[in-house]
Amino acid sequence: MNATSPRVLLVYYTYTQQSRRVVEAMSEAFRERGCDVHQARIELTDPRYAERFSRFPLRHAFLDILGMLPAQLRGASGEISIPDAARVRDYDLVCIGSPTWWLKTSVPIRTFLKSDAAGVLLDRKRFAAFVVCRRYWSINLKAVKKLGAKKGGDYVDGIHFSFAGGQVRSLLSLLSYFGHGENRERYLGVRIPPTNLKPDFREQARAFANELADGLNSSRSDDSLPAALA
Repeated sequence: MNATSPRVLLVYYTYTQQSRRVVEAMSEAFRERGCDVHQARIELTDPRYAERFSRFPLRHAFLDILGMLPAQLRGASGEISIPDAARVRDYDLVCIGSPTWWLKTSVPIRTFLKSDAAGVLLDRKRFAAFVVCRRYWSINLKAVKKLGAKKGGDYVDGIHFSFAGGQVRSLLSLLSYFGHGENRERYLGVRIPPTNLKPDFREQARAFANELADGLNSSRSDDSLPAALA
């Protein structure tokens, strides 16, 4: 890397490591395009919520997930740990990875986007978002866009990665995975598809990263032109 390499930060939260897998695929593509890539994983430290997520699989899958519903419905924030990489503002692009919890942006990512650190990071900076979810993604993605823009960021694009199966079977698959820590063929006697990211997620993630890199290069070229020519 050199001093002129575009600097990209991927900030995310993950419990099942699905968002991390997307981050790794995107980071690989960004590096191939000559970007200086950094990652920042947000940690949920709030004592009201953190204990249930301190192990995998969950101790009581249904009850532990259901227990997050009140916080999600009221749009609660919580205590989090923010890596140093996400406390500076010298990036050309910030990508935010946001899992969906009960239709909405998860507590840790929502908390981060409301923090002073996000204000420093995103002020007058380009940002993008990706959502990893079972079925519902639009409310989450819109919230990330709104919260990031409120901190002064310039939203450029977003993408979602949804799991296999319809409404009922995808929920059963996820509950089974949370409870057993592995994909199984049946749950409560019902045949279920594999949960988590679909096999083609890497290609989608890399393609998204390449589109963002194209936009970065275009923006940097425009910035280098005299005002009369830009």
